[in-house]
Amino acid sequence: MDIGTFYGFFSATCFTLVGLWWGVVQQHPGWMRDDALRRTVGGVYLAFFLPALMGLFAQVGGASTPSFWRMSFVVVAVVGCFATVRLFGLTRGSGASAATYQLAACGLYAVVALLGVVPELAEPLDLTPLQAEAIVLILLIVLAHGLVWEFMSRQSGEPDAPGSPG
Repeated sequence: MDIGTFYGFFSATCFTLVGLWWGVVQQHPGWMRDDALRRTVGGVYLAFFLPALMGLFAQVGGASTPSFWRMSFVVVAVVGCFATVRLFGLTRGSGASAATYQLAACGLYAVVALLGVVPELAEPLDLTPLQAEAIVLILLIVLAHGLVWEFMSRQSGEPDAPGSPG
């Protein structure tokens, strides 16, 4: 598959996941009333939104203007790492698996930024820098799904869930 086509499908999929997430959030208005939950909901949103943005920037910059996509990936990865660290502070007492997801995500954002700064790191893997970044972004989305699972399993007793008493 052409790397530009991949990033087109990838971005569209991530933006679809953002929309689905907001559909879930609308079904749980209590999540937006509690400050810590609202920030966690926003962290999940960013877990899908930031990779979608990087996919768009890869399409705009692509191979023709590598400095554009590289710089945009670095900026978005820094935002992602910062947001993940903030989320880690909010969910500190919520269990080891949430911390594992968040630490892994922060590490992957660091790899995204590092590949943006030093794209030659992809050469020993016989990949172009955009292909290497694509693999890391796929892993970020896998982690985002884990983060959603972790969040939803912690909220399973939520009183304003559809069909729940209360």
